[in-house]
Amino acid sequence: MTIIRRVTLHESDGDTFESMAVFDDSRSTPVPGILLFPNALGSKEADFAYAEKLAALGYAVLVADLYGQGKRTSRADPDPGLYMAELNRDRALLRERLRRVHALLKDMAEVDPARTAAIGFCFGGKCVLDLARSGADIAGVVSFHGIYDPPPFASAPITAKLLICHGWDDPLAPPESALALARELTEAGCDWQVHAYGHTGHAFTDHDANMPDRGLVYQPAADRRSYRAMRDFLADLFD
Repeated sequence: MTIIRRVTLHESDGDTFESMAVFDDSRSTPVPGILLFPNALGSKEADFAYAEKLAALGYAVLVADLYGQGKRTSRADPDPGLYMAELNRDRALLRERLRRVHALLKDMAEVDPARTAAIGFCFGGKCVLDLARSGADIAGVVSFHGIYDPPPFASAPITAKLLICHGWDDPLAPPESALALARELTEAGCDWQVHAYGHTGHAFTDHDANMPDRGLVYQPAADRRSYRAMRDFLADLFD
């Protein structure tokens, strides 16, 4: 097994974007492809390391850049959600960028374009839902501690299967928003499931999350359980 990282530059909206392809270079045939959407800070080492875990399971991964090359923030910045907020204000632009990176994933030589899925964390959890709402030809999506508000326009028929991994005490996605998402997906007639973790807030998979006053805390049990749920969900999609 030889896990490779390959910087992937792509043009869109007059800007350059820098995504990261991660895959096992020892495989001789295309494998299922996974889009990975980072949290509000944008792509970073933790996302690339997570992608390597997925590559070791037999997937080719594209860690998607939705902001543009060099547009990244950290928790120490005055406004860590700066670039996320721009896309939250323009969900149509967000949807278009989601479609473009999905096409980029399917164009990777390492990927079987008929077998793709997406996972996302926090803002990335919203991204995978919006990708599914766009009617994308994608087998399934996994949202980890995502945000559930729908875009202000009609969704296309959802063909993807959905796994929602949700912290029940998440202040950014309180129980009523999870229930609203469940009603939305039920009305859409799609295949969905929600795994809710008790005594768990936002960012429960993020080892660096330590802001209990804001409800952002790493939760090892929920991280471990949601990872297993994702692994089994993806295996069920592609086996």
